[in-house]
Amino acid sequence: MKIPAGGRGLDVRRSALYAVIVNAVQIIAVWTLAVMLYLEHRHSQAVITFIISGLVTVGAIIDIREALAARRKSEEADALGDMVNQMDDLNRALRAQRHDFLNHLQVVYSLIEMEEYKEAGDYIEKVYGDMQSVSRALRTDSPALNALLRAKLAECENAGVLAEVDASGSWKNLTMPAWEFCRVLSNLIDNALDALESVSDRQLRIMLHSDAHGYAFSIANNGPAIPADNLERIFEPGVSSHGEGRGMGLYIVRRTLERYGGDIHVTSDENRTVFSGLLPQGKELRNGNEEAQSA
Repeated sequence: MKIPAGGRGLDVRRSALYAVIVNAVQIIAVWTLAVMLYLEHRHSQAVITFIISGLVTVGAIIDIREALAARRKSEEADALGDMVNQMDDLNRALRAQRHDFLNHLQVVYSLIEMEEYKEAGDYIEKVYGDMQSVSRALRTDSPALNALLRAKLAECENAGVLAEVDASGSWKNLTMPAWEFCRVLSNLIDNALDALESVSDRQLRIMLHSDAHGYAFSIANNGPAIPADNLERIFEPGVSSHGEGRGMGLYIVRRTLERYGGDIHVTSDENRTVFSGLLPQGKELRNGNEEAQSA
């Protein structure tokens, strides 16, 4: 069963925005009234209004904090829904391969027995290609990360992008929540796919490497170069080369990584653009987690 990533979550975010706006207008209105009464020398009424304004402000601030918290929870629920759906797709693909393996073996055996060697070779090539599309994603020991990689590799294949995954080290005990790291990686891959829209020979490389120092990752593409004066600005909210209403993905990536003590950098020339990130582990990362929990 698919879990919708939007829909209900979108209503929560819209409601949270409305709550922030309404409460902000309410604060401005009551304080404006109090100041007007004071300036008109209606001091007794102004004092009462100031007291009411203070109470209204406290209540409005509480409402705004709750609305923003609900918005964050909605975003987390959407990300978790995406991850669950991707893992469900990967699980179904693996179960289908296991179920079909014996049937494929019987067909190949029969073709060889009938000395239909060319047909057997063609059949093996087709089956091998189907199995490779799944096994390419099984490069880490993190089920959530494998599910994301499979979904994105399928997206690359449909878009005519030659994608390569180079993974090493253990990602099973990633001390950043897996769903948050998947959101980081997903945004970086989506950004790379956007950059490749105007390129004929589209290539994308995903590198994942972990060791005792931390978790390093990079997304490289051979799209157009990013102008030098935009290399840092692209991490600001709303800055994008893909039109209005875009430009939040890279901002979310940097903000999320920084909460856990990590960071992201970009290099770009006429040959390729590389977004490289590092998420430390050990003491540095635990401090990042404490900051994230207290935020």
